[in-house]
Amino acid sequence: MNAPLAIDYETIFLHAPVGMCISENRTIQSCNEALAAMFGYARADLVGKSFCQLYPSADEFLRTGDRIIPIMNAKGRYSDERIMRRASGELFWCHVSGHALKAKEPLGAGIWTFEDVSEKRPVTAELTPREREIAALLVEGKTSKVIARQIDLSPRTVEMHRARLMRKFEAATSSELVHKLVGVQL
Repeated sequence: MNAPLAIDYETIFLHAPVGMCISENRTIQSCNEALAAMFGYARADLVGKSFCQLYPSADEFLRTGDRIIPIMNAKGRYSDERIMRRASGELFWCHVSGHALKAKEPLGAGIWTFEDVSEKRPVTAELTPREREIAALLVEGKTSKVIARQIDLSPRTVEMHRARLMRKFEAATSSELVHKLVGVQL
């Protein structure tokens, strides 16, 4: 008979195959090796730092936080795919999921996972911060009207950004744009 395996949760956390971190008020309290490697940092360089350094811009960090709060308040969890930034400055698509440890504190203590999805979805065009935000919401299947309400823009402004994205990705239709954003070859 085999002896029961002693469970060492710290080892599991540190060596999990997906990037993980524990945060409080959008500051990394602890992270694992996979997260540090994904973003090109040493673990020690991330602990105590704001998530802001993982975003392409401070503005995107702030807008994402504003978008997360009502969803976390309603569901207690949040998930999306967005463009993030490695220590080298390289931009990449990342699937991010997390939940708050206390329902009434959506950006308080929480557990977050990060998965690099750049192999199936490369960043192939130079995008502005607003275009990156709109591209991420288009990939979620949201319409221009829904995106406009969610990020407090006029539907016409969202349509202008969508048109620019279509030009940059050489897409003839909105459907083709979404396919190109997710890395699907037509």
